[in-house]
Amino acid sequence: MPVTTNTHLQKLAEKLAGELFYDDLHKSIYATDASVYRKIPLAVAFPKHIDDLKILIDFAQTNQITLIPRAAGTSLAGQCVGDGIVVDISKHFTEILAFDENAKTITVQPGIVRDELNLYLKPYGLFFGPNTSTSNRCMIGGMVGNNSSGTTSIQYGVTRDKIIKLNTLLSDGSEVLFKSLSKKEFKQKSVGHKLENSIYATLLHELSNKENQQEIVNEFPKPSIHRRNTGYAIDELLNTDAFTDAEENINIAKLLCGSEGTLAFTTAITLQLDDLPPPKSLVVAVHFKSIQESLEATVIAMKHNLYTCELMDKTILDCTKNNREQLKNRYFVEGDPEAILLLEIKADSDEETNRLADILIADLQQHKFGYAYPKLVNEDSLKAAELRKAGLGLLGNIVGDNKAVACIEDTAVDLNDLPAYIKEFTAMMDSYGQKAVYYAHAGAGELHLRPILNLKKSDDVVLFKTITTETAKLVKKYKGSFSGEHGDGIVRGEFIPLMIGDKNYELLKRIKHAFDPNNIFNKGKIVDAFPMDESLRYKIDRKEPEIGTLMDFSDSEGILKAAEKCNGSGDCRKTTNMGGMMCPSYRATLDEKDTTRARANALREFLTNGTDKTNKFDNAELKKVFDLCLSCKACASECPSNVDVASFKAEFLYQYQKVNKPSFSTKMFANNVKYNKLGSIFPTLTNAILNTSISKNIMGIAKERSIPKLAKQTLKKWIKQNESELKPAQPAKGTLTLFCDEFTNFFDVQVGVDAIQLLSKLGYNINFINHVESGRSHISKGFLDEAKALVDKNVAVFKDNIDKDNPLIGLEPSAILSFRDEYLRLADDKEAAKSLATHVFTIEEFLNQEIAKGNITSAQFTGQSKEIKIHGHCHQKALSSISNTFAMLNLPENYNVTIINSGCCGMAGSFGYEKEHYKLSMQVGEQSLFSKIRKFDPQTEISAAGTSCRHQIYDGTEKVALHPVQLLLKALKQV
Repeated sequence: MPVTTNTHLQKLAEKLAGELFYDDLHKSIYATDASVYRKIPLAVAFPKHIDDLKILIDFAQTNQITLIPRAAGTSLAGQCVGDGIVVDISKHFTEILAFDENAKTITVQPGIVRDELNLYLKPYGLFFGPNTSTSNRCMIGGMVGNNSSGTTSIQYGVTRDKIIKLNTLLSDGSEVLFKSLSKKEFKQKSVGHKLENSIYATLLHELSNKENQQEIVNEFPKPSIHRRNTGYAIDELLNTDAFTDAEENINIAKLLCGSEGTLAFTTAITLQLDDLPPPKSLVVAVHFKSIQESLEATVIAMKHNLYTCELMDKTILDCTKNNREQLKNRYFVEGDPEAILLLEIKADSDEETNRLADILIADLQQHKFGYAYPKLVNEDSLKAAELRKAGLGLLGNIVGDNKAVACIEDTAVDLNDLPAYIKEFTAMMDSYGQKAVYYAHAGAGELHLRPILNLKKSDDVVLFKTITTETAKLVKKYKGSFSGEHGDGIVRGEFIPLMIGDKNYELLKRIKHAFDPNNIFNKGKIVDAFPMDESLRYKIDRKEPEIGTLMDFSDSEGILKAAEKCNGSGDCRKTTNMGGMMCPSYRATLDEKDTTRARANALREFLTNGTDKTNKFDNAELKKVFDLCLSCKACASECPSNVDVASFKAEFLYQYQKVNKPSFSTKMFANNVKYNKLGSIFPTLTNAILNTSISKNIMGIAKERSIPKLAKQTLKKWIKQNESELKPAQPAKGTLTLFCDEFTNFFDVQVGVDAIQLLSKLGYNINFINHVESGRSHISKGFLDEAKALVDKNVAVFKDNIDKDNPLIGLEPSAILSFRDEYLRLADDKEAAKSLATHVFTIEEFLNQEIAKGNITSAQFTGQSKEIKIHGHCHQKALSSISNTFAMLNLPENYNVTIINSGCCGMAGSFGYEKEHYKLSMQVGEQSLFSKIRKFDPQTEISAAGTSCRHQIYDGTEKVALHPVQLLLKALKQV
């Protein structure tokens, strides 16, 4: 067998127009997907076009290796892991190739994101129906590979139903189009000497055999189960005019759909589209006291014309309590239900949806199902849908090594069999001391059932296989499908003979050989599958390394387990078009290595497998993967598993810099307060010197970047001079303490002055306590010893002075919100830090609370009109809410306030100043913010709470943004 060395790979890389990586970093982050498996690949390829794919196929044939196709890498069964070359089409194969509005068809490359495709189609009144929980990042190629279905399958079917044509490359590199053929055309295709002809001849011979036909009918899942992905879909081919009296023509593309990239490499996909559903939607969230009751209710509910019928159990619902983002979405939950069914109704009017909902509720009540039936419409129904969608990621929130494991989560049975099947399943799980997780597609007869296991322990690995085996036998009893939508992959591949019979399995092997004689396409999947209890993400019964950290990660039982919370669901791969903030650097580069997932996986990989060094953080690959993290904190809230990469980065830098001396630029940014104190003695001279090319070069700052100017007087000095005059009208409405952060103190002094004047004029008594800087710069640069010293000083200063009647209020989000975030990980006095955190607020939060109490009213503000656009600071969005700013700026009754749908501005503290990051910083800003701001009317005011945001907006658009308090002060009526 040819030996594939780095020399071979280097020669291959030179032939490709795209990229090929075989460094340890890329191999480690592509060793896993969203499954429990880990296989280190030989290399990772990013082909640019079809010719690159042909070169890769030729290389695979010559060197007898396998190609593993990969899109978003959200596969739950291990389809995307292997020891060959991972071929990532997500970066370059992303085009729409053709669109026929009249025929309602579209041809796309496999790397286009499902939801982005539907954004394109929406103006035409069309959409692609199958809708997975990963729809805002999963790609059409992956959906074809898995025959995905999702929440909408009860109305719109599965991906296979939508396939018209597939353009492919066969294992000999030939380009072949698979499409619908008449019986005559099919037979004609079986004649000839090409590989394509051989494939057709094999299928004609095998499926014409009456014994084979009967074996398929006898052993394959019930035809009534529309979500069935066990093995190759030969039952679909059998039900065509090529072999039976059926009217439908044969289409080999239907066979390739669900084949997990084991038969051919898809380069273009032609889909049948549907008309958009009726515009009005209503979700009835039916609450139940038991899982069994919810399943029996499902049979009744599905007699109504539902668009989705989704289940969430108590385990999922409880996970939502600990997720910052999903906590907002669970407002409709009443009591403590064991299960909730989300039943969606659509119609052309609100009146009709309500009428249909009332009929549905009455039917359920007549059968004595459910105890609460809240109706959710508009934004509320979307919140419920997001809550359900987050289910997979939320399961990663379970603290410790016990996790909800994907192995039996994809079973599908006939809807009428579902209650009985689950009853037996629950009894089986009880016998193993298991309380499974139940959620997802009840209306389609498919629940995502998961045992809770610790796959680091051999006993649980045995149980992993035992439970999977017993479940497979139970599914077979009901003639169900062991894979409804997630695919066979590694986890279910070895059970295919049990599920469809040995004779059918041998037939699948012959079909695989016809397509791919040398097994170069995704070896170890569907046929000759890898063992399901080997190649796991964790080494079994290994003594896990003890990783000491300065920051306290005890809430996750240490930094290693905090990184392991990432289950690979890939929420961090959302592009700018999909909203949210995560992950800014990935959105700019579209490189997997710049995702939250890659950073968490790399940290896990290199802390456990990467080095024998005493300091396991001393790793150049980790330095590389964390380099473009903007520490925006979006992952801490948007990631369903709350994987806080910003904290990982701070700890990594601290540990790494113990043995790798930080640069002058890094030290300067970390200790900027010290230098600003010196510079503020002669601020005019300092500003003149700093904004020169020579100074910027010395400091490592991009020459294109303007440096913020030190104010002529610090805020602390201004307060000292004016404190005696800052008394509110008697009696004061309340008392607060102002945190004078280092950014406002030295640069944005006018913001601080305006805030103080606003609060005083509104009737608040302001305390000023001498304190040190927040430590934000030290945290960001990994100077955690220095940060910790500052944290402890501030906690000591404030702990006896701050309470509910005298809260601590801050102007700069990144500084004040540190008290509620990193301070809890750094402070020695944990109890004091936790208590203090409950009384710390951004000024927007404080003012919004006072508005709610009636202490501040619209009558105090101007009646003039003004247009205001709000850009939220990343930490504000992640750790607070931009809604506070919205409410505050809406006080003037004629102000028209809008929140800009923007992500990270790209500055991120010092990140955007650094010359090596400047280009990316501006690219991030352009993607999510600058292009929107340029379209605003010149009279429109821009509001941004963050000093970095305001600076970035000016550098990117030459527009001046103001802090929200400045806009509110301007609007205040003069007393």
